[in-house]
Amino acid sequence: MNRCHREPPAVVLGAGVNLIEVVRSLALAGLTGAVVTGAHDAARLSRYATAVTTWEWADPCASRRDGALVERLVAYARTQPAPPPLLFTSDEALLFACRHRDDLAPAFRFAIAEAGSVEAMADKGRFAVLAERLKLRVPPTRVLEPPLGSPPVDLPGTGFPLVVKPYRRDARWHELVNTAQKAVRVCTGGELAALWPRLAGLDAPIVLQASVPGPESRLESYHVYVDEAGRIAAEFAGRKIRTLPAAYGHTTALTITDTADVIDQGRTVVRSLGLRGVAKVDFKRAPGGDLFVLEVNPRFQLWHHAGARAGVNIPALVYADLTGRPRPRTGPVRDGVRWVHPNDLFSATAQHIPAWRWARWASGCEAKAFWAWNDPVPLAAAVATRLTRSRSR
Repeated sequence: MNRCHREPPAVVLGAGVNLIEVVRSLALAGLTGAVVTGAHDAARLSRYATAVTTWEWADPCASRRDGALVERLVAYARTQPAPPPLLFTSDEALLFACRHRDDLAPAFRFAIAEAGSVEAMADKGRFAVLAERLKLRVPPTRVLEPPLGSPPVDLPGTGFPLVVKPYRRDARWHELVNTAQKAVRVCTGGELAALWPRLAGLDAPIVLQASVPGPESRLESYHVYVDEAGRIAAEFAGRKIRTLPAAYGHTTALTITDTADVIDQGRTVVRSLGLRGVAKVDFKRAPGGDLFVLEVNPRFQLWHHAGARAGVNIPALVYADLTGRPRPRTGPVRDGVRWVHPNDLFSATAQHIPAWRWARWASGCEAKAFWAWNDPVPLAAAVATRLTRSRSR
């Protein structure tokens, strides 16, 4: 699959939509990816990817096998003509690369933040403490450690409504809290008390945060690649259009923007954190226009596909720097480029948008999750997986 024997493929760790969209970004630059993912992940079927090894990242026992995975990856890298770039597209992949960087470094090249920063940003509780110390504009936040005991009386900010979320992405959150949402909004003490036994069952830190009013379409983000010298090599902004579920859900439609205050405040956050590598800074825009920092993710993710279509291909830039190739031409950012996920049909239906109108809108989106005319199999695989899961419920 590699187009040039002198250039190794990028080794991409992760799963799901983040993984395939980073593979798509690389493909737009004429690059291939060697994926490290689950046995049935759609990215394994892309014509632009080869599978290195299977990594069931959601397996609770996976951490015990990290050492074996390091050995398999290093063995693969040594078969390549040069050390491959290592890209990470999930929190699990990010933490794996960070915690094993010393063992991986002789065989791979990667652009990653300093270890302490990675650990702090992957943990919402630790990030809340760090953000307060750096005086970032974040909603008032309180972190509760297990055992949780009784619901607190001293709430962050002015009290209700609150957003309750786990300290880290965890499948048990969805199971025990019985929600598809990444967070839950509570408006009264009674709602919090009813939720509390489920939260206590997580046996993990819980984050309580003052709610910033407004729908998910007021979530905006700053995307950046800071090179080894500390210079901003590429950046763009974006805004969510829809999520599934409609509140605190996963992104199903988004648009690339060139919003000045998002870029300015994103730069400020990145400078304050002293970041290197790639990062995404999530903001919520309050009704008055102020931007509040919600989280920072120092990894590759699905927004890079739309960013590449808009003229800023961050994975390709990172690949160039890590392999010593000339950097591809970047920018200016094309404002208004859109990305859509197949699940956005359900998001649009929930907003009473007719299917025919959504189909016409989606067909005009420049970037489509899992889909490319010259590489259609990953979408078919993703749809088949969804149907299989639906029937098994």
